[in-house]
Order: sequence, then structure tokens, then C-alpha cells
Amino acid sequence: MTIPNDPGSLSSANPVPPASRPGGLVFAGEAIVDVLMRVPALPDRGGDMLAASSDVAVGGGFNVMAAAARQGLPVLYVGGHGTGPWGDLVRAALAAEGIGVFRPPDPDRDTGFDVALIEPDAERTFVTSLGAEILGQPGSWDAVPAGAGDAVYVSGYGLVPEESGPVLGAWAAALPDGPLLFVDPGPLVTQIPEAVLLPVLARCDWWSCNRREATLLTGVQDPAEAARRLLARTARGHVIVRAGPAGCVLALRGDTAAVAHIPAPTVDPVDTTGAGDAHSGVFLAALADGLGPVDAVRRANAAAALAVTRPGPATAPARADLDAWLACR
Repeated sequence: MTIPNDPGSLSSANPVPPASRPGGLVFAGEAIVDVLMRVPALPDRGGDMLAASSDVAVGGGFNVMAAAARQGLPVLYVGGHGTGPWGDLVRAALAAEGIGVFRPPDPDRDTGFDVALIEPDAERTFVTSLGAEILGQPGSWDAVPAGAGDAVYVSGYGLVPEESGPVLGAWAAALPDGPLLFVDPGPLVTQIPEAVLLPVLARCDWWSCNRREATLLTGVQDPAEAARRLLARTARGHVIVRAGPAGCVLALRGDTAAVAHIPAPTVDPVDTTGAGDAHSGVFLAALADGLGPVDAVRRANAAAALAVTRPGPATAPARADLDAWLACR
């Protein structure tokens, strides 16, 4: 299979096996709370500044789940959640999107949160404090109902902590062939121990990361070359490298010498928080709809572009909104 740099000829192709059409999303990531602060610039070390505005919203993995659910894909959250104000916010947000919850609240911990500093060009910088969403007990994932026809999402945030990473990683790496495993390593990718990362890489069906993360993993800045190198490190998976306003690079297993650059619509960004999450959720929903990977990535690019024109973390569009926006372009 050859994936040309101009993917137009593949617009209706579907070269991925039937398992690429998930019937539901089993989300094994982390739903946390975002404390959003819009700042004129990042403060100097030891300094301080007044934020232009601030907000508190449910984010993290919730953004992916909301994006998928708004496209009509059934979603089950199988991560942890806590007892306290942050956990209450997460559960309310999940309920509002029609997302199921697999576990009871942790009675001893609250859900984690992050502080997101958003600069005028819409770039964001995070500091994260994890909480009850991190599950480190042996067997924590054994009862999760992930079977044939499901897409399973795993985030690097769960693979990094010493107490949870080996447990989650071993479960994900041991998934049978039936579920489709989608992995997003996230900005902490270099902190994932190789003993955890490599088996997950070998098992994943889709590996999706942004350009910075791809560079950290491969040592090269060109997203196409990074995608080729990442493809070579997987045993069965396909690779997406998201490149922000430039769209993304798609590398499909079967030909490590060629990749496709899929451009994104041009927009004026307001807030890039959650753009990659919107991309992942809409991409999985598009696969479930029967789109081939090129068309699924095109739709995900459009959803991410539309999302960054709106302030806040969980701004992925509903199916009807995305269809209407695409019809006008």
C-alpha cells in the first residue's frame, strides 16, 4: 500500500481492517478539571502576573469523550474519579454528554486538576496534579468490559505514574485482538518508562501524538519523517502526527516509505486547549461511521480547527454543527 503525499486519490479508500469500525469507545484515560487562566505571557521564574480572565471547566480526557459522544459514538468512562468538588464536576459533565461511568467514586481521594496558562496566540502550558483518576492497584483494569467492536483509548498521563503506569500498561498491552487500541502519549511522553511504553506501542492499532511529542520520541522535527520512525516502532499500528494549523501526517502500516499530509482548514484560533483531544474523539467516531482513515483524519482536522475558534477545553462540535460548517467551506 502506498500513501501519496497528495491523499486525494485515497479519499474514499478504507485500507484498515474491519476492526477499525468501533461500535463504542471504552475510555481508559483520565477525566480531570482544568483551571484556565488567560495571561499576556508566561510569568518569569519567581514572578507573578494578573490573568486577563479565568475559568474552571472539566477537561483532560473528558475532551476526547465529549468529542466522540457529540458525533454519536457511545462512550463509557472506565477511569477513576474522586469524592469531592472536582469529582462532582467531572460526573456532572459526563452525565450532561450522556457518557456512562463504570466505577464508583473513590471515597478517599478527589479527582485531579491542572492549571492551564493560555497565551494571546492561543498556546497553552499546563501543570497537572493527578488524583483519583490514577488507578494503581493490581487488577484495577481486569473487569473493564473491552471486547470485540470496542475502541479502547489509553493516555500517556496514566502510563507515567510509578503506581499506575505498569498496571495500565500491562492491561493495554495484553488486550486481545478484538478491541481497537488507540494511544495518545500526551506531553509527558518522555516520562513514560520504556518498560511500560514499548509493549503498548507494540499492541496499539493507532498511535496519535502532536508534532512536539513526535520529535521528543524520534529526535526529528519533520512530522513526516517522525511518523515513519514511529510506524517502524509499532508492530501492528498506524500513526497520526498532528501538526497544529498545518493539519496532520498519516502513516498507514504496509508502507513505511510514504506518508500522507492531510491539511486542516484555516481559522483564527482563540484557544488551542483540547484541540488534539477533539481530533482524537472525532477521528474514532468517523472510523465508527465507516470512513476510511484519510477521510476520518480530514473530518478530525476540521473538528479540531472549529474547536480552537471557541474558548474553553471541551469545544469539539456536535455532528450537525460540524456537518454544517464543512458544507459551507
